Amino acid sequence: MAARSIASLTISFGLVSIPVKLFSATEASKAISFNLLHKTCGSRLKQQYLCVKEEIPVAREEMVKGYEFTKDQYVMFTPEELKAMEEAGTHTADITEFVPVESVDPIYFDKAYYLAPDKGGAKPYALLARALSGSGRCALGRWAARGKQYIVMIRPVEKDGSAALVMQQLLYAAEVRSIQEIDIPKTEVKDAELKLAQQLIEQQASDTFDPAAYKDEVRERIDAAIRKKVEGQEITLAEAPEPGGGQVIDLMEALRASLEKKPARKAEPARKAEPAKPAGKKAAKK
Repeated sequence: MAARSIASLTISFGLVSIPVKLFSATEASKAISFNLLHKTCGSRLKQQYLCVKEEIPVAREEMVKGYEFTKDQYVMFTPEELKAMEEAGTHTADITEFVPVESVDPIYFDKAYYLAPDKGGAKPYALLARALSGSGRCALGRWAARGKQYIVMIRPVEKDGSAALVMQQLLYAAEVRSIQEIDIPKTEVKDAELKLAQQLIEQQASDTFDPAAYKDEVRERIDAAIRKKVEGQEITLAEAPEPGGGQVIDLMEALRASLEKKPARKAEPARKAEPAKPAGKKAAKK
């Protein structure tokens, strides 16, 4: 099934305007979600908001938003006041600078979008994609949507032997904690230990990252358990593993043992789980 565009926008590149279509690069809907039910009858629960002062339910039309400026003290805002402070959507991503791709720490990466040329944008799209790919740089700019202003990074990726574009939404500096806040003691590493660790890395090294080689085993277990429940089968609860993480007494010995151990085979691409077998007569009666 072909991907569907979720929006259109224009990339402003100097005096060049590039009309593009926006596609979501990820699928949050893949997550399995559960509903809260009443344990005794299995009915859905309805959420209510209670006034902590009067201890009564409050209807949505009686709610307003407020900011707590000191303990239990609020200033209230009307929907019109909040709307007036929102950033107006521009449908334009304005490029402000070009930086080396590796200079943007992935810790700032947020949501990603694929970009495709819209009507009349094929030539300038291909030009920007190839120019970025050849320069080793990415474009940084601003994009306003959904009442907010975002920093965006436009970077080239390879597709069918040519360059395509991905727009990566970035976090602001205030949204990322500094690693300087983390206490990491300075520790001496011996040359022999470093050499063995590097050998272990090389032993398990790969030239590329293949995301299909990894599968969500937790999701598969939950999915299988749901199917069994739907079919009236009982599910067996596995015993929780013993907590690990004990201290390594001899680091050199652990490194040598790791090198001697046969490397595990790389995970195979995820396969569709086989459907659960129909429940037996006894299970169906339960």
